[in-house]
Amino acid sequence: MKTVKIVCMLALCVFAASGAFAGGQGDSSAGGKSFSLKMSTQLAETSPMVKGFKIWGENVAKKTNNGITIQVYPAAQLGSDEDVIEQALQGVNVAVLTDGGRMSNYVKDIGIIGMPYIADNYAELRKVTETAVFGKWEQQLVGEGIRVLSFNWYDGPRHFLTNVPVKVPADLKGVRVRTPGAPVWARSVAAMGATPVAMPWNESYTAVQSKAVDGVEAQHSASFPLRIYEVLKYIDKTSHFQLANGIITGEKWFSQLPEDFKKILSDECKAAAYDNAKLIESLADDFEKQMVDKGMIVVDSDREAFRKAAEAAYKELGFEALRNQIWTEIGKK
Repeated sequence: MKTVKIVCMLALCVFAASGAFAGGQGDSSAGGKSFSLKMSTQLAETSPMVKGFKIWGENVAKKTNNGITIQVYPAAQLGSDEDVIEQALQGVNVAVLTDGGRMSNYVKDIGIIGMPYIADNYAELRKVTETAVFGKWEQQLVGEGIRVLSFNWYDGPRHFLTNVPVKVPADLKGVRVRTPGAPVWARSVAAMGATPVAMPWNESYTAVQSKAVDGVEAQHSASFPLRIYEVLKYIDKTSHFQLANGIITGEKWFSQLPEDFKKILSDECKAAAYDNAKLIESLADDFEKQMVDKGMIVVDSDREAFRKAAEAAYKELGFEALRNQIWTEIGKK
């Protein structure tokens, strides 16, 4: 009888061990519990960034043995970014692509990542997100109920797109330009000469058609999929914003995950963002060429003039000293 008990106990141990290995990292860590995350963005299904979100989801599912599954919802299917952020704060299993401007509503200083000419390319922008001060802001966001999964997503430089050629800031006087709904963006665009009008990106096309706005400021990877070339004539090459994006979720939902799931979710988000940024950079010129082929005209705008005009926004928002601190930390003069 004793021998039988010993055999049974050994069998149970072997079964438990084999189950742990067969279940993979996900099952062993989460006790067989699985989690789902709904990834929201205003970008169209055809956006190359959406492709990056899907790759992130595939990698997370693989490394957690389907312990976490991510479903991507493009074209604002889950509502405006502000609505989804509010859902995240309430503990709903949602994530959303956002920016420093919107996050500045919770931690003011992080808005500087969306200021004009804070960086001149993705390499500089990525350095900013890796500074100690940026890490401090991410921790402050946790205190506000927001968990940053990564902030190194990149969608390229933003330009003004209009029906009048824009060479210098004075050319934007009286021009109503669609911007995201955050003070950092609005004040920056105003400093550069335009009249900012906040609205969701997916409404921009019809807003131009109905003359609710006269133009937009956007990156090529968003402008081309939205077919903005059908309603606007000029691409004014200002490169005023280097568009850094972050993916955030609610701390309430995130805190439920096992520790290794948390690490996988964040690490894979950063890795997918880096690879996707290289894809975005390679596609930017092609998107511009296709818009030119559709009839748009490229204007070689005076970037130094716009850079000088943007100084007014730094002064108004009190970001001059902070910008200089960040530039010192990343070695930018």
